Amino acid sequence: MYLSKQHISQIQNKDISVPSVQLFALPEKILQFGTGVLLRGLCDYFIDKANKKNIFNGRIVVVKSTAQGETNAFAQQDCLYTHLVKGIEDGKAVEETIVNASISRVLSAKEEWKEILSCASNEAMQVIISNTTEVGITYAEEKIIGQVPASFPAKLLAWLYERYNVFNGAADAGLVIIPTELIIDNAGKLKDILIRLAQFNQLDAAFIHWLQSANHFCNSLVDRIVPGKLSAKEQLATEAELGYTDDLMIMSEVYRLWAIETNDEKVKQILSFAQADSGVVLAPDIIKFRELKLRLLNGAHTLSCGLAVLAGFTTVKEAMADTDFRNYIKELMLREIAVAVTDAQISYDEAASFAHKVIDRFANRYIEHKWLSICLQYSSKMLMRNIPTLQKYYEQKKTVPQLTALGFAAYLIFMKSEQDSKGQFIGTTNGLSYTINDDKAAQLHDYWQETDINKFVQQVFADKILWSTDLNQLPGFADAVIKNIEDIKDSGIKKLIQSSNLKFSLL
Repeated sequence: MYLSKQHISQIQNKDISVPSVQLFALPEKILQFGTGVLLRGLCDYFIDKANKKNIFNGRIVVVKSTAQGETNAFAQQDCLYTHLVKGIEDGKAVEETIVNASISRVLSAKEEWKEILSCASNEAMQVIISNTTEVGITYAEEKIIGQVPASFPAKLLAWLYERYNVFNGAADAGLVIIPTELIIDNAGKLKDILIRLAQFNQLDAAFIHWLQSANHFCNSLVDRIVPGKLSAKEQLATEAELGYTDDLMIMSEVYRLWAIETNDEKVKQILSFAQADSGVVLAPDIIKFRELKLRLLNGAHTLSCGLAVLAGFTTVKEAMADTDFRNYIKELMLREIAVAVTDAQISYDEAASFAHKVIDRFANRYIEHKWLSICLQYSSKMLMRNIPTLQKYYEQKKTVPQLTALGFAAYLIFMKSEQDSKGQFIGTTNGLSYTINDDKAAQLHDYWQETDINKFVQQVFADKILWSTDLNQLPGFADAVIKNIEDIKDSGIKKLIQSSNLKFSLL
């Protein structure tokens, strides 16, 4: 049997969290742009949890940009889907199976635009959520009246303009608008685009004033790994265990964060679903959460991905099963990155606590995260995620962060390449050849023509286009990286990781 309202009562597995029939009668309070797995595995997870706790008591109307794909699957399953939560939390394995009933309808923008616009007349509507990828929040001049707009901002503007007209510009008809696209100041950028687009469409000044004053645009940061669909083999095995078929089933890790920037009491009341789970954080400033994620999670990934590839590890979970590699990442975060990010806004204890959660997330055996994928655009990631941390560490400690130096040495070795007949840059390690997908691959290839390691490193470090600074100015850092490159060549990467851990264990 397919998962549906009709078959909910027939689910016999007591370990599955199923919705009560009362939830299907809840009013529609949220308009959501996007059916992607991140929204369903994070934001919609929180809404469903709050509804089941009798807190938020509202469902979601989802806008899908195209008529193809999962729209039919949603209709067939009454918008229900199974969410498998699997991973490690506080060092312990966690598994949870949830039937999510937060979505009431999925409407196709292409075929059901009038019905989408009619949702603007619903007095119960309070919140708009979006995740249309970073490209979704871009300005494109287009008309919004008399046609189905193409871009997400144009669709949103058309919907808000409809609501403005239906409620005659009433101040209390405004909504809380929360984009979750992974760009800094996502709400501010979206608001600016809407204003420009309204001016291009020559909408009246009173509407533009209502757009700015009656609606609350909240920056947000989302963080949860949601790989999405299971493999065909896992899907069949899971469905056999659950006792039903589900074409919308998704899986996610345990860790979850939705940081929403607001200091407005009215907004906090509207976003009552935050009370249902500590993973939703309402704060006047979310810079702290972005910094922790960027430096500790993303930064640790970037500093360790080259090491992992050189050590012969394919996936993150495989590397985390190795005691020495796991200890390297742990010490890197606790002794260097956490120290560097500690400031007036972030305490060391907060950074250390986040680091321990990162360890749990990296060790999740249910997620196949490949190191070579993490190495994509390695150079730009190193610049954005790790160079500021390196500089802050020097400001605080006035000494070389040794584990960062090891990670940087591995980056340089990973970037050593030969150019093939197609113009691609190919690296080689442990008999494995890999394509270097990096905008700076040609520059590093040219630098590696220098056979003297000392000169090579000094030239790379002096390149301000690569690093926005001269890394040779950091006392001892170039020497430490050079020594690590030589030691990797002489002793091998695994022995070097092991020795670095031994050194720190004796401190």
